Amino acid sequence: MIKKILLVAFIAFSSLAMVGQTTVTGTVKDAKTGDLLPGANIKISRRAVGTSTDFDGNFVLIVTDKPPFTIEISMIGFHSITAEITKNNQKVEVSLKENETSLDEIVVSASRTPERIMESPVTIERMDARSIKNTSAPSFYDGLENLKGVDVNTNSLTFKSVNTRGFATFSNTRFMQLVDGMDNSSPALNFALGNLLGMSELDVKTVELLPGASSALYGANAFNGIMFMTSKSPFEDQGISVSLKGGITSQDAGGNNEFTDFNLRMAYAFSDKFAAKATLAVLQGTDWFATDYRNTADGEYAPGTRESVNDYNGVNVYGDVAATDLGGAIGRVSRTGYNETDLMDYDVESVKFLGALHYRPFGDDRLEIIWNSKLGTGTTQYLGGQKYAIKNFFMEQHKLELKGKNFFVRGYVTAEDAGDSYNTLFTALNINREWSGDTNWFTEYAGAYLTTGSHQAARSYADRNRLLPGTAGFKEAFNKVTSDANLITGSKFRDETKLYHGDANYNFQDVIDFAELQIGGSYRRYSLNSFGNIFTDTDGPIDYDEYGIYTQVQKNFLDEDRLKVTASLRYDKAQNFDGNFSPRVSFAYAGGENKNQNFRASFQTGFRNPTTQDQYIGLDVGNAILVGGVEDNIDRYSTTFTDPGDGQTYTLTGRDAYENSYTLASGGTVKADLAFVKPEKVTAYEIGYRGLVNTGDSNRFTVDLSVYYNQYEDFIANTNVIVPYNLTGGYKVFQLYANSTADISSYGASIGLNTKILDGFDVGFNYTLAKFEFDQASNPDFEAGFNTPEHKVKLQFGKTDLFKNFGFNINARWQDKYRWESTFLDGTIEARTVLDAQINYSVPSLKSVFKLGGANLTGQEYLSAPGVGAIGSQYYLSWTINN
Repeated sequence: MIKKILLVAFIAFSSLAMVGQTTVTGTVKDAKTGDLLPGANIKISRRAVGTSTDFDGNFVLIVTDKPPFTIEISMIGFHSITAEITKNNQKVEVSLKENETSLDEIVVSASRTPERIMESPVTIERMDARSIKNTSAPSFYDGLENLKGVDVNTNSLTFKSVNTRGFATFSNTRFMQLVDGMDNSSPALNFALGNLLGMSELDVKTVELLPGASSALYGANAFNGIMFMTSKSPFEDQGISVSLKGGITSQDAGGNNEFTDFNLRMAYAFSDKFAAKATLAVLQGTDWFATDYRNTADGEYAPGTRESVNDYNGVNVYGDVAATDLGGAIGRVSRTGYNETDLMDYDVESVKFLGALHYRPFGDDRLEIIWNSKLGTGTTQYLGGQKYAIKNFFMEQHKLELKGKNFFVRGYVTAEDAGDSYNTLFTALNINREWSGDTNWFTEYAGAYLTTGSHQAARSYADRNRLLPGTAGFKEAFNKVTSDANLITGSKFRDETKLYHGDANYNFQDVIDFAELQIGGSYRRYSLNSFGNIFTDTDGPIDYDEYGIYTQVQKNFLDEDRLKVTASLRYDKAQNFDGNFSPRVSFAYAGGENKNQNFRASFQTGFRNPTTQDQYIGLDVGNAILVGGVEDNIDRYSTTFTDPGDGQTYTLTGRDAYENSYTLASGGTVKADLAFVKPEKVTAYEIGYRGLVNTGDSNRFTVDLSVYYNQYEDFIANTNVIVPYNLTGGYKVFQLYANSTADISSYGASIGLNTKILDGFDVGFNYTLAKFEFDQASNPDFEAGFNTPEHKVKLQFGKTDLFKNFGFNINARWQDKYRWESTFLDGTIEARTVLDAQINYSVPSLKSVFKLGGANLTGQEYLSAPGVGAIGSQYYLSWTINN
């Protein structure tokens, strides 16, 4: 329907747009090679009227303006120029000079003001439309992994987590992701959902990524890094673009499976004042099968198999967490679980729609009013404390924004609905309980063992009525359990949480001369509504607020403004916690004849409020009971259960966990000393260098080097404690959210080198070091979850014009092995080498680019984390029109 409306509107308004008084024609070329440049933008200065060059580098601009006026010619990767139009039917021939280096590209996020990457006071990585065309990855989001210092962990084919500088989990709450200024995170879970509700690849203008603490300007959760995804404006980028990508995924466990990725973008400026756009992206495929059947014990890999261990607890086997010690010669026994492949449909889908209306009351960029709506639904997987099948998940965002050259004011709402999602652990547990309750099953097992003396015979007897996958009885029980949101009997994941956010910023650069001064602020309200399924909100939604204000001063000193000093200060206050100040000071010195030698140093701070789960979760996940750590939550949670040993019923509360618990490491002999959770903080020190280095004979290469050190205070992590409930040794394990008193720090470095060799071949190399320091003996029950390899190396080799209309690119990545810690399972992630490659061919007559590529071409399967599916190879062919 949206497509039809826009097409009708295009036809209706096109005739009006063509009734112009002035016609300008011209050609745009590459100043160095003389090649014609398709896709260059031509527009009247400070207005929305414009066009772009066709595949032959030619343009026709018809406007109602009468000469004289000025047009601007620009293109990504080239220096912009202007041309004066003095008469009708003027012909313009211009040549654009390519940026000497990618460090000449303009970024906004580092200081909330435009500046060259070369002059940025902090580390920053960037991707634009040209980078997306050249990436060898199956999507632009996957291509982020080739950036220096960036990790991308694959939870699913449709759900991937971006991270920088350590502490990488799929629920990556220390890294923020903004899409057109909107926080792209789940309101309930507080972590970014990858590109499940992001933007269409055709609509991406730039992606800017700041590793490290950024709370001084961006508030809570901009703790380890922040990523900004900015879409194209319908005033600047008009027309209809289409992309169709198809291919196969190949995996030992799942076989070869087809996938398709369709993208559509339509944008039109109806006048100087009004423009609109709509995008649609649909991805369908088959996910990576998770078939790791290794045994586990106490959250670690353990020896034994399903056949050799009586209390077997497989990684991708669920329901076998139900276990008890039957005493005597029998010992500890677990129920027979179900494989993940029996409980989950691996068909995945992501559907994203965006509609935006842009209005400029004065016909220029002095003021623009934007209404933006994003709708997304999908089916994927999520690995947290347990494995979730995210099925028919729906999320929507609606934003109203006013912005001008020096300010913006915006407000948006994010709402989600978990749809038909369910927890695989409780699915398996309660399917088992449908045909035999736990007490009955263990009683029958014990009786059969005492009769036969055989564990195998005892299990066979107790399982004689077991529902087998694929049978009608199993399907009936599965449907019943997954549609029931009561975790005692069902497994449905129910959630309708909302987030309301508003923020504003004003830059006084046109008012104050002595320095660039900015002020801003933000307000956020969470409305938690899981109906008691995740949070302790059985009696209704839980609402709480956060707000913050900040200011920044930036001033240039010395001859030619070579020294730039930036100072920022932010104050944040959350309803459940004391206020927090976040200062930042940075220095950037631009040396060299053309200011191409940049030295920088910064002192930055970050903080993170405890997430919604850290504060208000109340969930029994089988191997532990999770309880949020704010005072008004601990009395909200209680659990009632029957001890299989004595048959008695007991009740435990969150207050019991805080006031009558013992450390897990001591085996229940040392009293736990726990305080309520509070915000965590980081102090970051960084020095860096960016420069253009000449080596003679016209050879040059760019260098981007940074070294950092982070010191953490009140680091938030999970702490496991034992809570006794009777005098005979019965206890429950609670997993609480607390702050560590131990000294925790991390440090690292990265270097990126880029150059051209052999008449224009692009060569890139980058290396990242990441180290973590923590005295585990000082707090044995504490798990930080650094989850980052110490060494990473990435290589790039390619050429955009190997011959006419033909280019290629190759990316290789290596990382060493490292330890992964999570609430699901701890284990070692083995070292891996991944090779991606693509070739592309442009057909100007069809306004098309064809691209053939593959990811993980070596076929060496690898795990992003214990519990996820092994990642195989992905091969694709794409056809992109008019982009």
